Amino acid sequence: MSKLDVLTPLNSQVIFIDHQPQMAFGVQSIDRQQLKNNTVGLAKAARIFGIPTTITTVETESFSGHSYPELLDVFPDAPLLERSSMNSWDDQKVRDALMGHATAGATKVVVSGLWTEVCNLTFALSCMKDTDLEIYMVADASGGTTKEAH
Repeated sequence: MSKLDVLTPLNSQVIFIDHQPQMAFGVQSIDRQQLKNNTVGLAKAARIFGIPTTITTVETESFSGHSYPELLDVFPDAPLLERSSMNSWDDQKVRDALMGHATAGATKVVVSGLWTEVCNLTFALSCMKDTDLEIYMVADASGGTTKEAH
């Protein structure tokens, strides 16, 4: 597979990183309702096209709260990969899920997450350092603490 191949349902996967209320509270780069709508729209597209999807959460009980119910409604049976590190790639469950999809040919990872400058960035850099996976950020389904940081 070439890095020049366009995204298709067969060569891509989606990861939703930390779409949780307390994380969304800090977002200043996009209207929070628009962010949620865009995230749910991406999730619905992934489901309709049968794209493998991973959902992560961080510190659900102690800080961040539960994932958007609207996101979970799209994937009611998806496991939520809970972690304590801000970098999703640090968690073995997340790496296993993504690499499992990659083994099946989904080597292009579409990322939607909070916050762009922390959770998305550290995940992307770590993943690219350790693998040949390609990273595609969905800017309007992600949010940062400032427009500049995003």
